[in-house]
Amino acid sequence: MNAVAKFTVADCQARKGRHSIPFLTTYDYPMTRLLDEAGVPFLLVGDSLGMVVLGYPDTTQVTLDDMEHHVRACARARPRALLGADLPIGTYTTPEQAVASARRLQAAGAEYVKAEGGRAILPQVRAIVAAGIPFLGHLGMLPQHVREEGGYHVKGRRPEEAAALVADARALQEAGAFAVVLELVTPPVAAEITRALAIPTIGIGSGPDCDGQILVIHDLVGLFPWFTPRFVKPQAQCGAAIRQAAQAWMQSLPGKPAA
Repeated sequence: MNAVAKFTVADCQARKGRHSIPFLTTYDYPMTRLLDEAGVPFLLVGDSLGMVVLGYPDTTQVTLDDMEHHVRACARARPRALLGADLPIGTYTTPEQAVASARRLQAAGAEYVKAEGGRAILPQVRAIVAAGIPFLGHLGMLPQHVREEGGYHVKGRRPEEAAALVADARALQEAGAFAVVLELVTPPVAAEITRALAIPTIGIGSGPDCDGQILVIHDLVGLFPWFTPRFVKPQAQCGAAIRQAAQAWMQSLPGKPAA
């Protein structure tokens, strides 16, 4: 692959069992440029922007307009990375709605879409794939269901729950998903799913045996210092650096000290 080649869905799938598959979230133009310059091959405009950008307590208030706005900003960076986007809650309840929503995000610049659920959304997945839009699955802890589930819970601890996750993952593969995110799935079950699928698994808080990993960029670089998931080891402390820079600038102002 030459220095200017665009990353594709096929590149993601080709790494299964051969190379690690890094995904990071992004929400705006400068972050997309920075991550692309760092060589990150796969980017997702996540509905996690509801929390780390828009200040909501969870993802359930994010709208399709919100997602479209942020996808357009990220796409203006023209990344070499493959750029995708989440379908927010309430935008894929039927196959027709799912395709219409996915097409809006595609028109804004998304090269694939992601939605939460397994067998319950198979008609929507098949419709999106049939429309020619690559689809990334999402199983395990489903953030869009956090209110009805009463919080964020690890999945796969009970045998019946583990079996359902494996069945959901197989069903998504058969429906045409190019990969599946496994969020907060017990590591043994995540490893079992990874072995069972011909498509890649992308873990988040699901142990080391997935084919790839995805993180919220704010967690990785300490840009949302008020909360960091237990499974994340920040590689920078940007929040602290911003505070220090602002304080140093105020102290450097000429004349009277800043109040």
